[in-house]
Amino acid sequence: MVNAAIKLSWPATREFWEIPILYEDEHLLALDKPSGLLTAPEPEAPERPSLTLLLHAGIAQAKPWAAPASRTWLMNAHRLDAETTGVLLLAKSKPVLATLRNWFGTENPGRKFTALAQGAHALERFELNARLGPHPIHRDRMRVDARNGKRSRTLCEVLERFAGWTLLQCEPLTDRTHQVRIHLSYAGLPLAGDSIYGGRPLLLSKLKTVYRLKSNQTERPLIDRAALHAQTLALPHPVTGQPLAISAPWPKDLTVAVKYLRRYAPART
Repeated sequence: MVNAAIKLSWPATREFWEIPILYEDEHLLALDKPSGLLTAPEPEAPERPSLTLLLHAGIAQAKPWAAPASRTWLMNAHRLDAETTGVLLLAKSKPVLATLRNWFGTENPGRKFTALAQGAHALERFELNARLGPHPIHRDRMRVDARNGKRSRTLCEVLERFAGWTLLQCEPLTDRTHQVRIHLSYAGLPLAGDSIYGGRPLLLSKLKTVYRLKSNQTERPLIDRAALHAQTLALPHPVTGQPLAISAPWPKDLTVAVKYLRRYAPART
């Protein structure tokens, strides 16, 4: 691997990203997507930068990262929400892209997300099956739609319980927009920081018995985004057919949040 990361910038807002490369060969590139960056351009937010837009601009401008390892054509094989971090797989050719999108378009296991949700579920393992469709008013979100929605399945497993919060592993078998977020919210387990689907921010002041903040300061949440991380992607390689598994380490905010939950909000026995 020539570069350990790809450096991207958006001059309009002076934003800069150094995005780690998780895996690369002549057919594939997997990146560790940061929070706040769209996967692809969205018509509802044309002013916001997206990963694929920045990659295409870098290739056109012959940026130093574009020349190595056949990085002359890149396209995302699936999407992650703007706030979601973790494994994002890109194809380096149209035939590979078609194979990958066909795989993502069918009910396949292999995508595992780490989610920090508020509340608790009675079971250690459970399945969520609510059908999902577009929201009739808000174009940027989805909703449970039992009549017209598309079949949607998510397998969930409790990883760790805290007082008022739960760390989960979620495995979507279908690939619907906001699927894990809506399914968890529908089950009474909205993600920490997910204001769109009913999640509240995770505040240290709500965990510590003694918490002091200076009078001129405002408390910042431990997580101020939907707490969802695409941790593992396992699938057959689109060219060789061999098993391929790619993982992304936890982002800093999730690591810090779980650290404080373990310290100040252990599960009640």
